[in-house]
Amino acid sequence: MAQAMRRAAGPSFGVLIFLVLAFGLGVYFTFAAVQGDYGLFRRVELSAQEKTLQAELDRLNAQIDEMENLTRRLSDGYLDLDLLDQQARSVLGLLRSDEIVVR
Repeated sequence: MAQAMRRAAGPSFGVLIFLVLAFGLGVYFTFAAVQGDYGLFRRVELSAQEKTLQAELDRLNAQIDEMENLTRRLSDGYLDLDLLDQQARSVLGLLRSDEIVVR
């Protein structure tokens, strides 16, 4: 009878180990869900990085479009004389005969 009262007095050692183990696993998985490689903080970080990279991609695409436009305007099929004049002045330093250079 003393042994029966002893068992009924408190939880057994196995139940206590189980609860501690379950609590530890719960804490671990909660931490991993927030801080881990696939957690919430990493998702927010990747989202911000995606926005930054998308803005850079848009800027580079605009720059490519501008270069393609300038290349097309100086091609044999379509020659923009104003652009050709501008390039000759800036790259080669050419002037027309009726212009005066002030330094």
